Amino acid sequence: IQELLRVMRTIDDRIVHELNTTIPTASFVGKVDAGQTCKELYESLMDAHTNRERIIKNCISQTSAVVKTLKEEREKGQEDGALLKQLRKEQTKLKLMQSELNVEEVVNDRSWKVLS
Repeated sequence: IQELLRVMRTIDDRIVHELNTTIPTASFVGKVDAGQTCKELYESLMDAHTNRERIIKNCISQTSAVVKTLKEEREKGQEDGALLKQLRKEQTKLKLMQSELNVEEVVNDRSWKVLS
């Protein structure tokens, strides 16, 4: 998931470059519709942010369900080593996904500041 998010964050990582190539120089003002191009960039950024947030929240939801199930199994007295190992692994994954949500917020804020 982290590799997927890294690839999906490319638009945010390149926002300054995108703006520099979107806004026409004086010699190209008549040839490029800067307003339309900026609108398209804005919409692409919005879509990227929405999709990434949806993916992260979906992963959090799925991992939370797995953690809940594993905890229930543990509470039923099935405390074997493999179960505890799997529970810790899933809890670590859940914390990672929750931290990715925080990273996403920072990335989004940075992009909107540049775009503003």
